[in-house]
Amino acid sequence: MARVLVAEDDEPVRVFVRRALEIDGHTVVEAMDGAEALDVLERGKGAFDLLLTDIRMPLMDGIALALAAAPQFPQLIILLMTGYADQRERAHGLDALVHDVMTKPFSLADIRAKVAEALAAGPKRPA
Repeated sequence: MARVLVAEDDEPVRVFVRRALEIDGHTVVEAMDGAEALDVLERGKGAFDLLLTDIRMPLMDGIALALAAAPQFPQLIILLMTGYADQRERAHGLDALVHDVMTKPFSLADIRAKVAEALAAGPKRPA
């Protein structure tokens, strides 16, 4: 199964996502914001298959995180999530870096299916 880094500042959502992905056997590491997630990625030398990040977070948002992580870790699959239409628009130009943008709220089945789809598709950037 995959190793997934979840960056989400809303603890109930972060816990929900972690539990959903653990059902499928994924190893999940949590980060409370983009800055912490980037630190986890760098300390782990990018040893993750998927980065699942909220767009709107304090310190470093998910778009800044994706822009920082993508060049350093080209094999990392990036999946964004947001509950805000304007944030989804901000992510529109990142098609070459991110697999997709998931709209909140989502169900257990939705998050599991979207992660499975992203992992099956593989990274968007050449290593």
